[in-house]
Amino acid sequence: MLEIRIHSRGGQGGVTASKLLAQAAFIEGKYGAAFPLYGAERRGAPVTSFTRISDHDIKISSQIYEPDIVVVLDDSIMDLVDVTEGLKEGGLLVVNTENGEKLKDPRYAKFKIARVNVTDIALSLGLVLSGNPILNTPILGALAKLGVVRLDSAEKAIKDMFEDERNVKAAEAAYGKVIV
Repeated sequence: MLEIRIHSRGGQGGVTASKLLAQAAFIEGKYGAAFPLYGAERRGAPVTSFTRISDHDIKISSQIYEPDIVVVLDDSIMDLVDVTEGLKEGGLLVVNTENGEKLKDPRYAKFKIARVNVTDIALSLGLVLSGNPILNTPILGALAKLGVVRLDSAEKAIKDMFEDERNVKAAEAAYGKVIV
């Protein structure tokens, strides 16, 4: 079973990214389960979402404490939360960041690191809601590039949820811009 934890801020699309990822896995004939963890959060507050992908029925519905992959949609969260807590050694840390300076910190050395600036991709395509870039569809493209799901299944999941073709273009753009 592949376990993924997504750190985002309310309104960025982290919860929807988790759902899209589970849907893309389902399209591939796998099992997927997605759920968020929120309290009394508001737009801009840190939110954690979880996705499990498996070839077999998923019977676990708890938080993910030892993820294989951690996705960070806002690198400022890394100043507030230890996003790698529980991340398995050699696990994948995927960060939406402009330049990757934070990722040079020695505490991240034991992980595989991938970065992509999905914020710029969303802004360039006008994927903005209430002044905030929507990061869910481009991060799904990045995860496809990293082999979590296939790009065609990611695109189908996006099309099933959103009519606006810019969402698919965002996923394709992020697919091409991931730096490992």
